Amino acid sequence: MAGLAGFEKADALKIRTILIATRRWLFCAGTALLTAAPCCAQVIHLGAIIRGDTARPEVALVFTGHEYAEGGEEILRVLEREGAPASFFFTGAFLEAYPELAKRAFEAGHYVGPHSDGHLLYCPWEDRQQLLVTRDSFQNDLRRNYQKLAALGIPSGSAPFFLPPYEWYNDSIAHWTAQEGLQLINMTPGTLTHADYTVPEAHNYRSSAAIWESLSRPPHLNGFLLLSHIGVGPRRPDKFYALLPRLIRWLRAGGYRLARVDELLQNE
Repeated sequence: MAGLAGFEKADALKIRTILIATRRWLFCAGTALLTAAPCCAQVIHLGAIIRGDTARPEVALVFTGHEYAEGGEEILRVLEREGAPASFFFTGAFLEAYPELAKRAFEAGHYVGPHSDGHLLYCPWEDRQQLLVTRDSFQNDLRRNYQKLAALGIPSGSAPFFLPPYEWYNDSIAHWTAQEGLQLINMTPGTLTHADYTVPEAHNYRSSAAIWESLSRPPHLNGFLLLSHIGVGPRRPDKFYALLPRLIRWLRAGGYRLARVDELLQNE
């Protein structure tokens, strides 16, 4: 589950992004190097792609899942009714608890990929350049996540993008991800959709109204990976996923095309 505190810390670190033309990505010393291609500008932070082509009016709806899934049925119904593609990133714990939901999302044509097996915190909140995991523990955890996806009929080849737990990582994590033949990605900062898990009694609580208002802050949402959660638990009665039909229609009315992450970040 995303940590709002982590987002604010990341924002406070003055995210250093790189806008570069790209067809394909290579990794060197843990940093993504992008080669030239016309009219395709992606945003990279610490080796992870955090935004697709900023020149194209496309948005990826991204849902992560670890502990809770109470929004799953409604989210899948809305996506089917609206004919909207989405991307889901599930932990191994989620896949064990809600296997049928994950299978249904995949069979409906949505992207389904890894979010770690045990939802590990890779880096301290106060210093993301440190590590709380070893390369072996990271590797073994990620591979277990892929094994659980495969056991549900979701092949690793269909899920080349990995979204880190807590949306918190550093360049070592990006490098280790690349060594597994995968690409690290993360949510696009600038809105509060990731804060849909916060609860009213917490200091970082953001209401659905506040989250919705934040969507109008960026000058445009081209290339956004718009992250929220498939479930947030019983302590939050104000479920942002209840606004999903409105969100889909609002994005389309604004001229945005909805795309899976692999379509949004495609090399063509």
